[in-house]
Amino acid sequence: MKLLPLLLKIALAACCTLALGGCWDNRDINHRSLPVVMGISKEDAKYKVFLDIPQSGQEGTRSMLVTRTGQTITEVVDDISSNLETRVDLLHLKVIIFERKYAEEGLTDSISSFMRSREISAKAMVAICDEDIDTFFNKLQERSSTNQTVLYNFFEKNAGWSPSIAVTRTWEIFRSVHSFTRDVAIPIIKSGTSTIIENKGAAIIKNGRMVGRITEDETLLMNAFDEESAYGKIEVMNHASVLIVSNSMKHHVALKDGTPYMRSQINLKVSVLETRGDPSVDMIKDELEKLLTQRFNKMFKNIQNHEADILGVGQYFRTLIPRDKLAHWRTDYLPRLKMDLAVKTTIQNEGNLKTVRDEHIK
Repeated sequence: MKLLPLLLKIALAACCTLALGGCWDNRDINHRSLPVVMGISKEDAKYKVFLDIPQSGQEGTRSMLVTRTGQTITEVVDDISSNLETRVDLLHLKVIIFERKYAEEGLTDSISSFMRSREISAKAMVAICDEDIDTFFNKLQERSSTNQTVLYNFFEKNAGWSPSIAVTRTWEIFRSVHSFTRDVAIPIIKSGTSTIIENKGAAIIKNGRMVGRITEDETLLMNAFDEESAYGKIEVMNHASVLIVSNSMKHHVALKDGTPYMRSQINLKVSVLETRGDPSVDMIKDELEKLLTQRFNKMFKNIQNHEADILGVGQYFRTLIPRDKLAHWRTDYLPRLKMDLAVKTTIQNEGNLKTVRDEHIK
């Protein structure tokens, strides 16, 4: 009699074990290829995909470049997998590079596919190649055996990133496509001459399509406006060169008679690196503030002309404009926005500069 309950328990445990799915579809890491960089171009309605796959060997890690063409990106990746001895896994993809001609046509379909499939991390960084993408990858292949690390480090904030380089991720592009008040800027790169990669500024992306571009110096101001650190950037002027130590922003917005107004102040702390002649502290501050203000006004005029809000200014007006009118932010409000930027500079170390105060003392 006591044996029956024990047999029932054993039978129940066996049934539960059979119901478990297990890890039947898992692949060992030795049977997976983990690309770090993907390049994409489009021509005649066909996609050309480049996968940069690191290969470990006795001589260290080398890079294998695989290329295929197909009707869709998914088809191409699957085709590459079927011709490799390992399965391609895109979850560890770090950088996605689009050819400029494709970016001008529009990236919405590709970005939406990435977000929908979830095979590519939403945090993958995106860049635009300012030359033929075949040439770009071939040059990188020739000049570096570990070019996938070079590309990743170029955008990595703990490695080669500088404040004049835009950093845009896949999810940010997807968000901008579906946002009334936020666009993005994607970094533009190309193969370098004395260096492996060159920064060529950033592309203005509106509704997933490249409509214009800004320079490296203007990218710095965009990052500062978005409260990204501008630390390490050197500004060269007529009478001095300064190093930006820190930055912060303050904004005040208003809507008067349907016209948006914005007053912003960027606070900079800088260190003087070198001087030419005998400038005073006030002269250096005035020169820097005038330079940055003119540069920002030029960039903002460019943004207004393209009706693309890469600064995210519209975010500050979401509580002031009715939702049914927010859909027309880019066309009705942004071109009429009155922007007033003030640059306030604090020089942390003056060194041996001759100041106006010292002249009065003498």
